[in-house]
Amino acid sequence: METLTFEVQIEATPEKVWSVLWNDISYRQWTTAFTEGSFYEGTLEEGTIVKFFDPNNNGMFSRVDKNVPNKEMKFLHLGEIYDGVEQPQDWGEATESYILEETESGTTLKGVIQTPEEFKGFFEEKFPTALGIIKNLAENQL
Repeated sequence: METLTFEVQIEATPEKVWSVLWNDISYRQWTTAFTEGSFYEGTLEEGTIVKFFDPNNNGMFSRVDKNVPNKEMKFLHLGEIYDGVEQPQDWGEATESYILEETESGTTLKGVIQTPEEFKGFFEEKFPTALGIIKNLAENQL
C-alpha cells in the first residue's frame, strides 16, 4: 500500500472549502480532474456506503469512515462498480481522506490517499489538478 499526500493552500474558510468538496454541483466540477461527468450517490454520514460513478454507471463504492464537518472526510474503498453492479475488492486499507486545517489566510486542504501500487500513478497525475479546481472554486465562487 502506498501513502500519497497532496496539499493546497486556499484563501477561503474551511466551511467554504467543505461546501465546494461535497455540494453536488461543485463536486461534479472538481472531480472532472478524475473523470468527466463524475458524481456520487448516497449520504455522507459516517458508516454509510456512498457510490462514486462516471457517466457510464461505472465507478467504486466506499464506506464513510469519518465525517467531521469542515474538518475531515475519510472513505474506505470497498470495491468497483461495472454497469451498476458492485464487485467487492480486497484492497485492504485503501482510504481517501480530505483534511481541512484553518490558517490565518484561509484553509490548508490536505488529501491523503492509501492506495494499492497499481493506482499510484493515476492519483499522482490527477489529484493535484483536482486540488487546483477546488482552490479556484472556493476562492472565486460567491
